[in-house]
Amino acid sequence: MILDAQRILLVHPLGYKAAAAKSDISRTANIMPPLGLASLAAYLEREELKVDIIDCYAHPDSDARIQEYLQQQRPAWIGFSCTTSSFLDAVRLSELAKKCLPGICAVLGGAHVSALKEQLVNDYAAVDIAVIGEGEETLHELMIAGFAQAASVAGLVWRNAAGEAQFSGYRKSGLELDSLPFPAYEKLAGYPEAYSLPIFNYPKVPSTSCISSRGCPYACSYCDRSVFQRTFRHNSADYLYRHLAYLQQRFGIRHINFYDDQFTFKRQRVEEFCQMMIDKPLGMTFNCAVRAEHIDFELLKLMKAAGCWMVSLGIETGDEELLAQHRQNANLGMLAEKIRLIKKAGIRTKGLLMMGLPGENEASIRRSMDYVFSLPIDDFNLAKFTPFPGSPIYEKIHDLGEFDEDWAKMDCMRFQFVPHGMTKERLEELFILFYKSHFRRPKVLWGYVSMLWKSPDSWLRFIGNLGNFLRFIRSNRRLDEGEDR
Repeated sequence: MILDAQRILLVHPLGYKAAAAKSDISRTANIMPPLGLASLAAYLEREELKVDIIDCYAHPDSDARIQEYLQQQRPAWIGFSCTTSSFLDAVRLSELAKKCLPGICAVLGGAHVSALKEQLVNDYAAVDIAVIGEGEETLHELMIAGFAQAASVAGLVWRNAAGEAQFSGYRKSGLELDSLPFPAYEKLAGYPEAYSLPIFNYPKVPSTSCISSRGCPYACSYCDRSVFQRTFRHNSADYLYRHLAYLQQRFGIRHINFYDDQFTFKRQRVEEFCQMMIDKPLGMTFNCAVRAEHIDFELLKLMKAAGCWMVSLGIETGDEELLAQHRQNANLGMLAEKIRLIKKAGIRTKGLLMMGLPGENEASIRRSMDYVFSLPIDDFNLAKFTPFPGSPIYEKIHDLGEFDEDWAKMDCMRFQFVPHGMTKERLEELFILFYKSHFRRPKVLWGYVSMLWKSPDSWLRFIGNLGNFLRFIRSNRRLDEGEDR
């Protein structure tokens, strides 16, 4: 059977059975485009290779579509970008592809793959090659060299003649990000309507996500830095402005969520970008995530004038002693001051927190609630701490509590790790209590009511998916009834 060596199908796995997609509250709230795959596709096509994308997360039950594509186009390659929770689904789809098209080479990449490297190739026969780190150049060189010459390409794990996994080593340098073409958004079926930002996190539609930098220089205990290590590279202000102009002109995008870890880390490029947005308005607004050390009132005022609608920043926990165990510069007083400056600048504020960190106890959770509720935060996201492979804490996690390392469930929606002195049941109770206490506050309720005119599409989505939200609430009723125990 002759396969097309110049063609690859890139797949974004769903991570669970398609039948469960309709009841997945996280999908109801947020479906983000697979920007990494779109960047790979644009780069490979610029190098005159043939690429298509199937996003199973945005379009569940895509198995038949994948099989049809393989039979019709006969690519020699199928590639998957994997998180920890979606890795096993990528393995399943690799097996499906090999049954449908014998001889196809399955290439897997992403954070989970970069963290575990040889282990995955040794343990999963369906994984032919693993891409470690940044993928554009590595995947291009692999497709040009061919499967038999994988050993000559840096950034790969492959099987040697003895059938054992072998790593060719990291690439010597990262890409110059301004040299990359804009991601191939047009290869995402239904873009941009098939995707949605978190509810109440945008004023206008169509909206989408964008990444303008790669990496983070910090070393928090809970963050995986396997793909980009502790480097930080960023697009220039000019590239960033042209990228937004392209999205506005090609797809009518009116709001952008920058999915960077540290949008304001390089102050000068943010100032230059904001000035361009002021001088040559695109009629667009944007959100971004920042670290408190890298904002001040003058910068925030400039960002507001440029269209910044909301800023997210990591609080993680309101217990300063616990926070100091997991990140640098654990200064809750400074963090509170910066949050107040964001509000003073007229920008919505979203706090990002975790529950269940190693060392967490009921008292630290109560302190977190008191801290968060003392601040002018409009919205917050409370994740269930998950120790991912590649994070510093992962190596010693079994000494710090009880850890059920079931990859398919490691999506920050479940307590797979329980710190010493806590139980999963009590963590669930306190998790529900945290959210309920937030929504019971009159100021918070009025803030969401104000979204009727500030973000009318969010309310339409909320009402349209009210059944899903109510089912989610009912599923936690048993825990809710025990909240005050």
